Amino acid sequence: MSGRALPRSERGQAAVELVALLPLFGVVALAILQALAAGAAAELADHAAQSGAVAIAQGGDGRAAARAAVPGWARDRVEIVVGGSRVRVSLTPPSLLPGLGERLRATASADAGPAS
Repeated sequence: MSGRALPRSERGQAAVELVALLPLFGVVALAILQALAAGAAAELADHAAQSGAVAIAQGGDGRAAARAAVPGWARDRVEIVVGGSRVRVSLTPPSLLPGLGERLRATASADAGPAS
């Protein structure tokens, strides 16, 4: 570096470019957070379905076990369907944009029946 300061016009240009990019950084950060929420929903749905199937295999209530496996913040976003030895769990991740959570809904199923 030569040690000389940037002319005033170049310093101002850099500030304008930074301010112009801030909304883009915000959108990228929100997209990353939404992807993380969708991934967490998929993991939680899978865990809940497995818990429900294990409960059925042990003679317990699969629906109650699946619901108990979901953390409190997600309990009003979960749908659990039990049919015979099969448990299907759908979980909608939180979203800042209306309707996006429904599009990213995670579904997982597990079967407590004998392996085929």
